[in-house]
Amino acid sequence: MKMLAKWMAAATLAVAAASPAWAAYPDKPVTMIIGYPPGQATDIVGRLVAEKLAEKLGQPFIVENKPGQGASLALAQLAKAKPDGYTMVLSATAAYVTNPHLYKSVGYDTLKDFTPIGTLIDFPLLMVARPDAPFDDFPGFLKYAKAHPGELDHTSSGSGTLSHLGMELLQRETGTKLVHVPYKGSARAMTDIAAGNVDVGIETVTVTKPFIESGRLKLLAVTVPERLKLFPDTPTLDELGVKGFDVAAWLGMAFPAGTPDACVKTINDQLQAILRDPEVAAKLESLGALPRPSTPEEFADLLKREYATWGEIVKQSGAKVD
Repeated sequence: MKMLAKWMAAATLAVAAASPAWAAYPDKPVTMIIGYPPGQATDIVGRLVAEKLAEKLGQPFIVENKPGQGASLALAQLAKAKPDGYTMVLSATAAYVTNPHLYKSVGYDTLKDFTPIGTLIDFPLLMVARPDAPFDDFPGFLKYAKAHPGELDHTSSGSGTLSHLGMELLQRETGTKLVHVPYKGSARAMTDIAAGNVDVGIETVTVTKPFIESGRLKLLAVTVPERLKLFPDTPTLDELGVKGFDVAAWLGMAFPAGTPDACVKTINDQLQAILRDPEVAAKLESLGALPRPSTPEEFADLLKREYATWGEIVKQSGAKVD
């Protein structure tokens, strides 16, 4: 009996020593790769979340900026990382679901090379028009565009960006024909609409808000299904008859494929709590962002749906990036 007791005690100690490896996660610094330069909206959100994760989990979350190829360099780096829970990425819609269809090679397969953790936020888009446009609202735009096919033009922050493909989708859904005028960046695009050089465009709240509030742009519609607190009197495209229209630049977090479920659960649980914190929500709202917490499974489903949807839009638009 004494021998049995000693054996059981030893076995218990061995199990206790071996089992808490993931229970203690993280037990060293975690790297969060962000595919944009410091100071951009995604970087600001990433640093806010990294700070909160560090507070909650007791380990540093180190932001590593890896801009390039529309944020795809960050995901390519993640795809090669060790799947141990200590390297993750925070990226926007394009790198996950549009860039693979735009570039000849991005160095990863979105649906195979990553373990989704969850979505964080949406950046809703607003449809705006030049201040002297011959219409003041979306119904007026639609009437004019249908009566003058190919005469109106629209900006984008670059070929294949969400501001480009979102307008491609809108044209498909409304039976209109506009001319695409791509820019290198959203600020210049909005400046040229405000100057009357281009007719319309869609862009994030962060970019368009100063122009709208100063009267330099006409606000026509919201591209997400619910009205925004910042512009409560502005209807959504869905309300205005473009049923089901929902275009937003979301941010999602992922690990390399094969990362243990325990790591995913730990980070997702904390993200859910962080995004429901009123202080965090207020900071995000000031950036024109809406909290969008999700489960890993919900994010995985979103990736599959949007990968297919935007792939088709890219194909129809003929957009390519070298």
